[in-house]
Amino acid sequence: MLQQVVWSAELDVERIVDTYGNMLFSICLVILCNEKDAEDVVQDTFITHLTKSPTFNDSEHEKAWLITIATNRCKNMRRYNIIRKHIDINNLQLYSKNDKNHGLLDHLMRLPTKHKVVLLLHYVEGYKVDEIAKILTITTSAVKKRLQRGRELLRERYRKENEYGL
Repeated sequence: MLQQVVWSAELDVERIVDTYGNMLFSICLVILCNEKDAEDVVQDTFITHLTKSPTFNDSEHEKAWLITIATNRCKNMRRYNIIRKHIDINNLQLYSKNDKNHGLLDHLMRLPTKHKVVLLLHYVEGYKVDEIAKILTITTSAVKKRLQRGRELLRERYRKENEYGL
């Protein structure tokens, strides 16, 4: 009986790592700008999932819960730890699943955290405004404003890079 429980837990670990690992790593990497810290947060998120063993309504509920845990852990890490050396922005494409997101992720990493999280969830992960509001426990109007301001910041930075040929 104990062997069946252990085997079942191993299958659950494999499933959540395979399903959500890359997505959570991308989110954490954008927030923390540090590969090792992002890995630590993702690992801690999975450990929290296993130790709390929450029940979910569906896979979207599970995904939102994992994103919430990961982003909160990232905030705590930024707040309480001295962040080690940041990764070189040019190496970011190594972590992006597809090349079309590389340029966006590159610019996102340079934005303030509150803007880059909502932009990443909306444009890269495909969440709607009301879903992001629930995940981050903020109002939908706050999400909309952060999206608007984040887009403005991206536009300004893009114009400056192109204007100066950077």
